[in-house]
Amino acid sequence: RPPAPPPPGAPTARILFLTDLHWDRQYVPGSAATCPDPLCCRGATGEGPGLAGFWGTYGKCDLPLHTIDALLAQLPNSSSPTSGNGTGGFAAAYWTGDIPAHDVWQQSRGDQLRALRTVTSLLRARLGRLRVFPAVGNHEATPVNAFPPPYVRGNQSVAWLYDAMAEAWQDWLPPAALRTLRVGGFYTAQVWPGLRLVSLNMNFCSQANFWLLINATDPAGQLQWLMGVLADAERDGEKVHIIGHIPPAHCLRSWSWNYYRIVNRFEGTIAAQFFGHTHLDEFELFYDEETLSRPVSIAFIAPSVTTYINLNPGYRVYEVAGSYPGSSHAVLDHETFILNLTEANAAAPGTAPPWQRLYSARKSYGLPTAFPADWDRLVRRMQDDEQLFQLFWFHLHKGHPPREPCGSPCKAALLCALRSGRAADPALCRALRPALPFPRVLQLWQQRRLC
Repeated sequence: RPPAPPPPGAPTARILFLTDLHWDRQYVPGSAATCPDPLCCRGATGEGPGLAGFWGTYGKCDLPLHTIDALLAQLPNSSSPTSGNGTGGFAAAYWTGDIPAHDVWQQSRGDQLRALRTVTSLLRARLGRLRVFPAVGNHEATPVNAFPPPYVRGNQSVAWLYDAMAEAWQDWLPPAALRTLRVGGFYTAQVWPGLRLVSLNMNFCSQANFWLLINATDPAGQLQWLMGVLADAERDGEKVHIIGHIPPAHCLRSWSWNYYRIVNRFEGTIAAQFFGHTHLDEFELFYDEETLSRPVSIAFIAPSVTTYINLNPGYRVYEVAGSYPGSSHAVLDHETFILNLTEANAAAPGTAPPWQRLYSARKSYGLPTAFPADWDRLVRRMQDDEQLFQLFWFHLHKGHPPREPCGSPCKAALLCALRSGRAADPALCRALRPALPFPRVLQLWQQRRLC
């Protein structure tokens, strides 16, 4: 049974979504914004053009802590019903990882733990009583992307990170969730009656995690565990939100195809999926496995808080069906907010940066609802409506698109990606009649990946 819009007057809830904060504690306003290193805006200050702005910079730069703090400070308090920026109060927050900066060549375990504890403390101070449900990003470990399976012990183990996370997040998560977090970096917890959250450790599907050469199918038993959680939720009449860092189609093929099958099996239980990692504003559709034509789910991919690379800072707010008998708990709409760096850095010193709503999904794209079938139709509409596609391209980059326009090959690859909830499956793109061979599509996908 496809989800239905809530009856008139039914409660809705707003969920704050943060991902890819990438705090750079060595960010220096006035430093060089271009440099030979993988990460800039650090080091000595200079004079002239091309310098790091106070609030952030377009370029290979991450964010200073005061920009992240400014984002949180202008949000409504968790107990506040309304706010001047129109976001309203939040029922929960989902936070899908990547806390440290991109200076991966010089990070130590101490650096990673400092980032974890500093940003967690900031969220707790600014969000007050609001419950936050985190997920583990690929940048939390050092070396980056190195997440061994739980049976690896000793100094090679990543228990140092999971234990620190359990300690930092113990006020947000129940004891049972903290136990599986300590073992494998994943957990489940109830958001409110009728809605269960599953936080996946997507590093166990990452193409960059060399530990998965040992076992790429289900290295931590996480997919087996997920099926058990979903079966229990199905039995108990609960709906489930899944959060994670790396989107499913960016995963290793075997893991990704198994996950796709699980989503198909539990399409009536999984109400929504939320990911980050790409730093861009996009999504991945899931279709029934028999015909690959009926949309059964969608993985929303929210834009990053960080500017890396050449982006405005941003965050997402999801409106979902609230807690009432028979609720779908599905996403009804979402809004994306940005900080226009050109305006913010030009303002007088000491002025609070003006965060603004970039767009709301249903209004901008003319969606009747925000269910999977609506997003499937949007992809088909964008194929023939160039103005609509360019609007999506503008939103994809948080209002700061690259100078180079998205021509026919770029457009074909992007629309194919939006239909692809599992890795390397050319069958998902055939409905779009692509003019490109699939190997070329894969090549273009690799070129535009930032992280």
